[in-house]
Amino acid sequence: MSGEPNRVVLADDHPQLRAMVRDALEAGGFEVCAEAASGPEAVRLAQQHDPDVVLLDIHMPGSGIKAAADIRKLLPATAIVMLTVSRDDRDLFDSLRAGATGYLLKDTDPARLPAALRGVMSGEAAIPRALVARILEEFRAPARPRFGRRSKAASRLTSREWEVMELLADGSTTDEVAKRLFLSPTTVRVHVSSVLHKLRVKDRQAAIDLLRDDRS
Repeated sequence: MSGEPNRVVLADDHPQLRAMVRDALEAGGFEVCAEAASGPEAVRLAQQHDPDVVLLDIHMPGSGIKAAADIRKLLPATAIVMLTVSRDDRDLFDSLRAGATGYLLKDTDPARLPAALRGVMSGEAAIPRALVARILEEFRAPARPRFGRRSKAASRLTSREWEVMELLADGSTTDEVAKRLFLSPTTVRVHVSSVLHKLRVKDRQAAIDLLRDDRS
């Protein structure tokens, strides 16, 4: 119904910060329809309330990034914005991969939050200028070598198996790959075992070497 305030689910494990953000959003014409203190609770409340925006802390219990990915799958029309102290490149890029269209720092003036959220809902990306520069640097950097897919055996790998092997080739551990792809470590190991079987090699390093030799 037109004229109704935009609805927000606010998730952060610090009650005082939630109160400050809630006050700023309500002063700016938003309705905070629910508050959560963990990632799983944020997902549950987002499903329950179907808000216009979900505002997520990254490092709350249960992972805000994992919550963002789950909400993106369940509610593709809901805007997702991260609110965090982290300026770490990995947190930024993992948030964007998970489906966030905003990445705001907690030192942002609270009075600016309503305008930032309205910008996201209108199709803009709410990201501080310093972090935008990092995104541009990432895209301007020389592309890392990718695996080839010319051999008959390699062509049988699934897209998920390619993602797993390319992250492993970059030096990521099984646990790091699991975190990046929102999988369990056991599922990552299953994908690796499947790759070894398809390529008929004995270990992951042999698989990586074979795939690198097969580059176009």
